[in-house]
Amino acid sequence: MTQRADLWVDPACPWAWMTSRWLLEAAAVRDLDVHFHVMSLAVLNEGRDLPADYVDFMARAWAPVRVLIAAESLHGNDVVEPLYSAMGRRRHVGGLTDETVIIAESLAEVGLDAELAAAGSATTYDELLRASHHRGMDPVGTDVGTPVIHVGDVAFFGPVVTPAPRGEAAGRLFDGVLAVAGTPGFYELKRSRTKGPDFS
Repeated sequence: MTQRADLWVDPACPWAWMTSRWLLEAAAVRDLDVHFHVMSLAVLNEGRDLPADYVDFMARAWAPVRVLIAAESLHGNDVVEPLYSAMGRRRHVGGLTDETVIIAESLAEVGLDAELAAAGSATTYDELLRASHHRGMDPVGTDVGTPVIHVGDVAFFGPVVTPAPRGEAAGRLFDGVLAVAGTPGFYELKRSRTKGPDFS
């Protein structure tokens, strides 16, 4: 029986990128139907006392999520994963930092109108963005970020993993994560990160 997995991501987060690559790998070895959705680290961190460098990071994080939600609004949910993946390959794998270039090239790759880039600096779709954000985040609370995954009635933050497991290893991790997250009363399993994201 096919399981639906809904993943909420912000293109600015490298850990969400790692998790998204893992979940797509898991879907290749498990009967999973994966749907990508937009959350926003900028929305999540509104009103919080943040370091100056993170305030700047949050200011730059608005454009990609606004473009993603605009694309979804105009073209449906099926466009979110390919556009997110195009952005992520440029940002996380390719090392690009210019949001204008990332967005323009990603829209072109997916075959979307270049004029969608204008949504990145407008508030036109912010109500939809916030609604998508809250659909993902409300079931897990506000003390976590992205990635967030929902499988049926089970919702959780993570997993935070690097490098992204491949093949059957990706499937086993999915099985284990779902078993743990689906246990009533289970809240946290964590250890200190010893290295950054490995995009290889």
